[in-house]
Amino acid sequence: MIDLSNFKTFDFSEGVPYISITSNGITFNKSVIMKMKYPTYVKLLINESDKQIAVQACDEHDDKSVQFYKEKSNGVLSVRWNAKDLINTIARICDWDLSQLSYRVNGVLVPEMNLMLFDLNEAVTMV
Repeated sequence: MIDLSNFKTFDFSEGVPYISITSNGITFNKSVIMKMKYPTYVKLLINESDKQIAVQACDEHDDKSVQFYKEKSNGVLSVRWNAKDLINTIARICDWDLSQLSYRVNGVLVPEMNLMLFDLNEAVTMV
């Protein structure tokens, strides 16, 4: 008899976590939200020298916390940030012309830190 107590059922509905970066904003797909366990508030962390960003779940009273996931009446699981300053900062860090191209960046969950890391060096252009 096999002991299944250490096994967890794999959730095929989650998929690969990623962000889309366009001239209109940054969109976090449903997998980011699901893998981070639906955080209501996060902090956005930017590492300019390594061209990385991360979202870390936090309490709403934490310094510089921003609202992240809020359940929508239409059931859509995504988060979109339209802050021009953020979009311009990422474009500057990466030397991107977002008026010409959009990018997709896969995320890596770091569960012990309750964050999702996105390496902008690994961005691929979207068509």
